[in-house]
Amino acid sequence: MNLFIFALAGLNAGDILFQLLAFAFLLTIPAILVTFFFIFKRRNDRLKRMEEKAGSNPF
Repeated sequence: MNLFIFALAGLNAGDILFQLLAFAFLLTIPAILVTFFFIFKRRNDRLKRMEEKAGSNPF
């Protein structure tokens, strides 16, 4: 009975699934961007430390 009421109201299981997937996709894009930012920042910091060590080499 409840499914019939949802169908009459225009609320379909496929619509709910699509909305949830669209929302998850919307949240995924900023998460990927933030992850890449921190990965590149860490890589840059590591490169700077290596350059400082190489620059202070007395040989």
